[in-house]
Amino acid sequence: MSSVIFRVGSTVILPFALALSLYLLWRGHNEPGGGFIGGLIAAAGYACYALPRGHTALRKVLPIDSLQLLSLGLGAALISGVAGLMERAAYLTHAWTEIGGVALGTTLLFDIGVYLTVIGAILTFLSLFLEQ
Repeated sequence: MSSVIFRVGSTVILPFALALSLYLLWRGHNEPGGGFIGGLIAAAGYACYALPRGHTALRKVLPIDSLQLLSLGLGAALISGVAGLMERAAYLTHAWTEIGGVALGTTLLFDIGVYLTVIGAILTFLSLFLEQ
């Protein structure tokens, strides 16, 4: 049995949680925030949406499987360190470039990897919990 208030409220919370998590992911590129806290907020939004609805609703609202998110995130975080090796520096020495006045670097790729890994890990656990 599920609460009507929680079910309706979570429908509103999910898009706002995702928007806030993406803002914190981008902000963490140059200021406090980043992939970890952004991933936690996104996962919390998905959890609020899935808890009153169940496992099937979680699978419908996720763009890809949570284990694939986890794998993509780990891959992105690992690949972000290769730029340092290519410049004969230490692994995870980040490379920077500027496009249109916006500083972009491999740190953003690392943060995206952490973001996807956190979402994938939490939602994999939640998915296993909801299946039972």
